[in-house]
Order: sequence, then C-alpha cells, then structure tokens
Amino acid sequence: MAPSLYDTHVHLDFMRDMEEVAAQARELGLGMFATTVTPQGYERTKRLLDGAPNVQVGVGLHPWWVADGRCGEAEVERAAEHAATWRFVGEIGLDLSPAHVPEGSQDAQVKALERLATSCAETSDATTRKVLSIHSVRAAGLTLDVLEQTGALATCNCIFHWFSGTSDELHRAVKAGCWFSINEMMLRTRRGREYARQLPADRLLLETDLPPGEDVPFSATEIVAQLERTIDQLSTIRGCDVRSLTRRNSERLLS
Repeated sequence: MAPSLYDTHVHLDFMRDMEEVAAQARELGLGMFATTVTPQGYERTKRLLDGAPNVQVGVGLHPWWVADGRCGEAEVERAAEHAATWRFVGEIGLDLSPAHVPEGSQDAQVKALERLATSCAETSDATTRKVLSIHSVRAAGLTLDVLEQTGALATCNCIFHWFSGTSDELHRAVKAGCWFSINEMMLRTRRGREYARQLPADRLLLETDLPPGEDVPFSATEIVAQLERTIDQLSTIRGCDVRSLTRRNSERLLS
C-alpha cells in the first residue's frame, strides 16, 4: 500500500531505534526521505533500513560536519562516490551563519558541495533523476550558484529544506524549478508563513527535520503528529487543503 503521508526531510540516523520507527511508520502509512549527515551515517542507515519500502535514504554530507572538520576530503570523496550510484542525496548544502559554523569555513563547504553536485549532475538522467535535499542558511544565492554551475540545478530535483533566504533568492529558486519542504518551525515566523503562501503548489512538500537531537529514542507517531499540525497550518495559510497535493508531489519525487 502506498503511503498516505510523507516526511521529505527526517533524520532517522539520529534515532536510536530507527528500525522500529521505520516499521511503525509503515503501519501508519508514512513515507520518509531519511536524510543523513555523513557518508558513514548513510551507509549505516541504508544497511539497517534495507528492505523498508516506505523509506528512501539520502547520501549525506551536512555543511556543519564539513565546516568543523568532522568530514574532510576523504569523507567528501566517499559521499560523492555514493551519490554517483544512488538516486537520493541529502542533507547537503551550505551554511554561512556564525551561530552554526566556525569562521573561515566557506571555502571548504563550497568545495564539498561542488564535488557532490558535480557527481549528481553527471549521473542523473531523465529516467532516474536524482533528488537532492539541500540545507542553506545565509547562503541561498551561493548555493544556487554552485548548483547551476555544476549542472545539478538542471539535471536534478533540488529540494530546499526549510528555505530561509531572501525574497529575491526565493524567486530565483522558484524560477529554477526547485522544490520546497515546509516544516512546523518554518511556519512560526512571519517570513516563513509568507514564503509558504507564495510557493508553487506543484513543488510544495512536507517535512519535520526531526528528531531535535542525536542518539535519541523516538516514534513515528511524533512525526505524524507534527506533519498533521503542519498540514493544518499550511492549509489555513494557503486557503486550501494541502494534504492531497503534498502527497501527490511527494509520490512524484520519491516513488
């Protein structure tokens, strides 16, 4: 049975009981794009969730891990090799917020994203178009530059997770055909609510970005509860029921 609800950005790799959560999610009719933060995390998550029909695991290289040195050149290359042979990639991207990353890490982040995006662009095609879940904080314009220059923007389905850039950057991303995953936290801000109202209906997705920490016990019911609240809020903001359209959009990307 196809899922009736989708979380297109969730960190099962942070959950101590990820196998139980994935099984419970299947019973609840929940499909998931399980983003990871390192290539090792991707390998472990994909191994443990092999055979889970409701979960797609993404090849991860989170900018925070690149910025502070936890993921160096070897990990970047490892992630790029995985991305060349797998359709789902994320969480990748750029973060230039001083609250999140050490000063002077921009070059390393850009090089890592360029390597990943190039690998994706070179191995994506019309029948197996790759799906990228992208983190971008204070760097949406630069992220779009990298995706465009490497060819990933044209050849892959690029999802901006929790978009927080400027209105001009949002307009550019929309024109480029990007997708956008919305979570409950985004809708707590005036800017987030306005962006959620403006986004094209056929590129609108739901996400949670759960759990709030690493190595924690969790449950699929908590994920579903947050998604349901997001559906209610987003439906009010847009003046229509978004449940069916976000499900159809997710099915187009993840099935």
